[in-house]
Amino acid sequence: MSTQELYARGPGDPGWSVPAAGQARFTWEYDDGRDRLLALYQKGKDKQWDGARRIDWDIEVDPYDPLGVPDENLTVFGTRYWDAMSEAERRELRRHFASWQFSQFLHGEQGAMVCAARIVESAPDLDAKFYSATQTMDEARHAEIYARFLHEKVGMLYPINDNLQSLLGDTLRDSRWDMPYLGMQVLIEGLALAAFGMLRDTTDKPLPKQVLAYVMQDEARHVAFGRMALRDYYKQLSDAELREREEFVIEGCYLMRDRLRGDEVLTNFGIPAKEAAELSERSEYLQLFRKLLFSRIVPCVKDIGLWGERLQRAYLDMGVFEMGDSNLDLLMAQDEEIAEKLDAERFAAEEAARTQEVAEAIRQGAAAGQD
Repeated sequence: MSTQELYARGPGDPGWSVPAAGQARFTWEYDDGRDRLLALYQKGKDKQWDGARRIDWDIEVDPYDPLGVPDENLTVFGTRYWDAMSEAERRELRRHFASWQFSQFLHGEQGAMVCAARIVESAPDLDAKFYSATQTMDEARHAEIYARFLHEKVGMLYPINDNLQSLLGDTLRDSRWDMPYLGMQVLIEGLALAAFGMLRDTTDKPLPKQVLAYVMQDEARHVAFGRMALRDYYKQLSDAELREREEFVIEGCYLMRDRLRGDEVLTNFGIPAKEAAELSERSEYLQLFRKLLFSRIVPCVKDIGLWGERLQRAYLDMGVFEMGDSNLDLLMAQDEEIAEKLDAERFAAEEAARTQEVAEAIRQGAAAGQD
């Protein structure tokens, strides 16, 4: 079945072309590299995995409750619209919200793949090119996994959110080589990590938990890469150049905070666009979600050296300034541990099942011999 037939609302053109600017940079220095980035590149090679094998795709998923999150998280919960819905309509609503959320993850991962490829092309240093090559493969795997989950387990997709598309387009159209790092590694990846983490920690469904945990394990490396590369580069920039990048961060953060909220789902259920926006503004869950979205971004922005007065005022306005003191390294270490723990639990259970099968075969063989 074509993906076009699975969209809840038509995406318009089947493709999107973004005019690219900038330069492809070659370097003839093959022996000089930053030890930290080369170590991250080695880890990127060591940690490659196969989404078709590491994830247990045989797990059944209810397409009308694929994520298993509380209904209280839904924007319309407790409103007159929710009260008027039948149980069948509520099941369909859960499906649409899960589809919308994972669809944005999917589109974002394709954007991350393109941005990582751009970094390979435009980064001036070979160590950055090396690592970005491994990240491009990571992002391809993530897009593959989210697409498979939506096609096989949910059976529905949503087009890319207009505002996510706008931020992605701004990131790709900028000719400065560091902007794919800043737009993707810091903003979009940071937002995605926070969203992934909220779902990973609240879902009671094993398959989406696997998908989210394993993707986050990779993304932790990607954010570390962006921090290392940009921290070194931004030390060399003038105050005016730093302000330009801070303006980009401010605009991107407001765009994602105010607009990435799933109003498209509500309008698909007949709720007028203006009222859908008002319901989103009043949602306690979305208010919490918005704040937590910045748990990975604010400390990263501060760490790379973008911490001017106007940027600080913007974060105060958003109510997330205090997150600048969060321990980003600890958060990333926890992401790694959760993924490894899932692997240990899953493969220990599989090993126990195999051991039991072998023991049963031996028992049956012994019984047959006695006969």
